[in-house]
Amino acid sequence: MAVNGNKFPAERLMEIRELLSNVDEAKGNIVQAISYQDPTTMLIVSVAAGSLGIDRFMLGQTGLGIAKLLTCGGCSIWHIVDIFLISKATKEVNYEKLRAALI
Repeated sequence: MAVNGNKFPAERLMEIRELLSNVDEAKGNIVQAISYQDPTTMLIVSVAAGSLGIDRFMLGQTGLGIAKLLTCGGCSIWHIVDIFLISKATKEVNYEKLRAALI
């Protein structure tokens, strides 16, 4: 948790600690094998190529990625908004991956 703490929403850290405290060894190994996206890296990708939807494709949001690609980032408006929102979206996707692995 100490290594990946910045990859999850701050308001969910207590919930994550509780979930991890009740994990058996088999699920613990699964949790360690999960690859989490770094919010800073996603921000850089969003700034550099967000108008092509690459940031959304990397988060596994294929539908949004295609929509963003076809509209050139929503005529750049969506691209600019995503620059501010992509870090939080990345943390939420990471949280959902962890929660799905534990439940």
